[in-house]
Amino acid sequence: MAQRPRAQSVNVPGGPHSISLKVLRLSRPSLATQTPLPHTSFGNGLDINPQASLAYPSAKADSTFPLAPLLTLPAAFGAAYVGETFACTLCANNELQPDDNRSISGVRIVAELQTPSKDEPIPLDLTSAEAETDSGEKDMDPGTTLQRTVHHDLKDEGQHVLAVTVSYTETLSDGSGGASGGRARTFRKLYQFVAQQLIVVRSKIKPMKQRGPEESRRWILEAQLENVGETSVAVKRVWANEDEGVRAKPLDGSVERETVVLKPQDVEQIMFVLEGDGMAESGGRTLVQLNIEWRSAMGEKGGVTTGWLASRS
Repeated sequence: MAQRPRAQSVNVPGGPHSISLKVLRLSRPSLATQTPLPHTSFGNGLDINPQASLAYPSAKADSTFPLAPLLTLPAAFGAAYVGETFACTLCANNELQPDDNRSISGVRIVAELQTPSKDEPIPLDLTSAEAETDSGEKDMDPGTTLQRTVHHDLKDEGQHVLAVTVSYTETLSDGSGGASGGRARTFRKLYQFVAQQLIVVRSKIKPMKQRGPEESRRWILEAQLENVGETSVAVKRVWANEDEGVRAKPLDGSVERETVVLKPQDVEQIMFVLEGDGMAESGGRTLVQLNIEWRSAMGEKGGVTTGWLASRS
């Protein structure tokens, strides 16, 4: 869980609200790094072996393992990447004191996401610990929290806006156990973040020479996968979605590829042989889409699919 993205409040008349909203991004923790103690020469038994601070000491004086068995949470919001799942938790907190003469009921949280490719916001499903989906109203005692979680697969590069609306009913007690009046209240907060590309695909299709007029047309598809993000990824699978009448085969003949770890700025090259029956005529046409599936350093899944790749006439 990381810090909150930048928030912008939409002011609603009616005075301070009895409900506050916190939005926290959910992400997997990483392994903590360890720093060995410096060498000292105090003497008199005050010197400490530098390896005493290491989680996995080594018999070699110059060998240090940088990772500790402890987990650490991200210190900042971090980067959001296209192809991964953006997850966050929405916490509505009842800020009233137990002796307050007001009560809160009918609390409801609604979230939607504005993406670069759509004019209208996308409604998001909220989940709770008790149910897979939960968009109903809840009553809240003073000092309690209503928590909901949202997940969204990022498919667009650019700025996203998460809009969260909280509505509730605030009832004033008359001091004798009855209610002297209530009012419906609502407020809305906007959270902005940018989705970046993590794996960029650059492709080129070359026609192969035909040995006869009756032979099916064939092409060589070359693709470069470049890690343009700030974290290492393990590319697990690369496969092709074939257009009708097209067959794609990896150039090395193997369907299952070995996992390739791409550090930032690393490039991996792959090649496919494409063949189409009954396409000896000249002209361009769509052939395949490439699918890339990866996992981040802490095992989070991600994947992208290219547009349809076509041959030129």
